Amino acid sequence: MITVKNYIKPDTLEAAYELNQKRANRIIGGMMWLRMGKGNILTAIDLSGLLSGEITETDTDFHIGSMCTLRQLETHPGLAKSFGSVWKECTRHIVGVQFRNGATVGGSIFGRYGFSDILTAFLVFDTKVKLYKKGIIPLSEFITMDRDRDILEEIIVAKDGRRAVYLSERRSQTDFPVLTCAASCYEGIVLVSIGARPMRATVTETTLDEMEHIADAFDYGSNMRGSREYRKHLAEVLLFRAKKALEEGNV
Repeated sequence: MITVKNYIKPDTLEAAYELNQKRANRIIGGMMWLRMGKGNILTAIDLSGLLSGEITETDTDFHIGSMCTLRQLETHPGLAKSFGSVWKECTRHIVGVQFRNGATVGGSIFGRYGFSDILTAFLVFDTKVKLYKKGIIPLSEFITMDRDRDILEEIIVAKDGRRAVYLSERRSQTDFPVLTCAASCYEGIVLVSIGARPMRATVTETTLDEMEHIADAFDYGSNMRGSREYRKHLAEVLLFRAKKALEEGNV
């Protein structure tokens, strides 16, 4: 259980940013993961009045507000039309519809959780994040940065026509994943992302011919859900399936 002493809904992002610089304070989103933890929060900072919860489509990009829910990501017709079923696949195992109606995309990305299906999927697209202080940077760069107390405003995904495939292995339907895998192909370049290793997802570049051999490019570890050797084997299997799906256009 968490304990919150104060609750503030700031009027500006600058005010929110200043409040967030105190380690005892926390930004709250959907609170679906945060409420399961333990500890004391001096001040909970509610950004729901400052950040968008919508998905906006332009001629070149999708702009996904940090307060957008996983359910919106799962069911958005524009995303499905542009990228296929990848968003449905990367969200449908996450607990249940009620949970996905509360959990936010911004929380999933900014948290950089090792178990994140969402982070794994976004990494195989031309994805950027817009931070309040640091501005717009590639997601692949963001995940390597030290954690700080900036504010994630939105996620930007380029509409470049690529299709992607998302796969995961779980011990039960709505459990945390043992391993996650996403891949996309664009102009002959394949991006492969492996997550829940059990470390956070990372991405590497390859080709279709070399794709099923790229499992060696990732590090794996052991925990209660599986050993390092088992995860390496799963990666090889999921990469083989992903390659087949991309080749056959079954995405």
